[in-house]
Amino acid sequence: MAYSGYIGRPIHDPDLQPRENMTLEEYRTGKSSAIMHFYEKLLKLKDMMNTAAAQKMAESRHRFLEEYLDQFYAEWNAKK
Repeated sequence: MAYSGYIGRPIHDPDLQPRENMTLEEYRTGKSSAIMHFYEKLLKLKDMMNTAAAQKMAESRHRFLEEYLDQFYAEWNAKK
């Protein structure tokens, strides 16, 4: 979140959709938000782990990210 703010990206833009199969240039310069970064990168990390220990750690962190997004959207949509 802090880095997105530092580079001038919004926290969230409900009109944006996650970008797939981007080039490095598209990833760095395309329109995105802090929340889209979850979908474009962070939520994919779990499936990229190579060791059992890393996979176990990634699973719990992945659940944390999903819970964070649930909470964020509840607040964004004024449900909490």
